[in-house]
Amino acid sequence: MLGLAFLCRPAYADLADGISAIVNDQVITYQEVREKTASALDLLQHEYAGQPGLYDEKVNETLRDGLDTLIENQLILHEFATKYNPLPDSLVDQWVNDRIKAQFGDRITCIRTLQAQGMTFEKFREDVRDQQIITELRYKTISDDKIIISPYKIENYYLLHQDDFKMGDQVKLRMIVLNKSSPDDKATRAKADELLADIKNGASFQQLESIYSQDQEQQGSDWMECSVLRKELAAVVATLKPGQTSEVIETPDTCYILRVEDKRAAHVKPLSDVRETIDTTLRGQAQKDAEDRWMNSLKKKAFIRYF
Repeated sequence: MLGLAFLCRPAYADLADGISAIVNDQVITYQEVREKTASALDLLQHEYAGQPGLYDEKVNETLRDGLDTLIENQLILHEFATKYNPLPDSLVDQWVNDRIKAQFGDRITCIRTLQAQGMTFEKFREDVRDQQIITELRYKTISDDKIIISPYKIENYYLLHQDDFKMGDQVKLRMIVLNKSSPDDKATRAKADELLADIKNGASFQQLESIYSQDQEQQGSDWMECSVLRKELAAVVATLKPGQTSEVIETPDTCYILRVEDKRAAHVKPLSDVRETIDTTLRGQAQKDAEDRWMNSLKKKAFIRYF
């Protein structure tokens, strides 16, 4: 694996065709590893600009991941070649035509784009075929349909991960939000006082909210955790009971009127609310475990050499 470090150095140009690994009878070159990770490496260059030590560490980690992926792909293709009949050309042609339509629109555009990238159509066809084989053989081997998550597993996960499902104090809250034009804007406070007077005289809070509130996203009364409120609002909410309306709360930039519709204390979400989430988590873990077992079995049967 030491050879990956050279991909980050100027000498890489001389090593582009060098060998990074051999899987059975297939060679994986430094160039292929670099191409596989090109997008990720570009992002790292911007993200870790000015941090050369950390950048080198992340680059080598990315290159190792890219090489691992290419090795796994070759293992899967070898498994297909040794266990399954060759694919009919008509099926591969259909996959290629679908890819051309989705990615390029038409065949002429496809060929011109490939030529500009220095790729032949034959190599493009081979890549499409290989990608489809890898995708379908992965699905066939570790399909979600084969995974059964029992109610016991879900309940046990729930009991062992209570901290993941804790909720802080929550409130169902409506608010009228009036934004000031400047810190010394007096008209906005006057309007807020006027609206509060209307509410105290029996006007519908919900109706005034829909007409006057300048925070459309905040309209409504879904449950929210009190901790997400700005501190001035959270302090007032803590003093209000369900059904009560606040006085005008003035901050340097905004005037608020709050109405608490309901409250509930900190609690752990019931299992019924998180069962589907837990099922998804456990299925993901089971698929990862199945894939790891599959890959390990393929590696045991293969010849793999790193350079």
